[in-house]
Amino acid sequence: MRRRSEFSAAIRAGSRSGRPLLAGHLLVRDGIAEPPKVGFTVSRAVGPAVVRNRVKRRLRHLMAGYLQSLPEGSLLVLRANPPAATASQADLAAELGLVVRSLLRRQGGAV
Repeated sequence: MRRRSEFSAAIRAGSRSGRPLLAGHLLVRDGIAEPPKVGFTVSRAVGPAVVRNRVKRRLRHLMAGYLQSLPEGSLLVLRANPPAATASQADLAAELGLVVRSLLRRQGGAV
């Protein structure tokens, strides 16, 4: 996901699930026949550019396993909180799983 309008729509109209390392916003758009889109936001509070990019790469890698479980046409925004910079890969994976499952449960989907 790259468009500001898609990020805004997911954050404003989507359901939210938050954890200490991550927060997620999921907007399921009915009647749109395109693959799900995922966007990442990592603010400067997480750390300098090198750290922010590392967190994004780690999240992108982990999110690849969940793409098929997202409904068609959905928009998912994942926001990394500052503790994500020092979290282990296992902790990030566990929190990502909890956030995605929680969001899908709220939308009536299954993982």
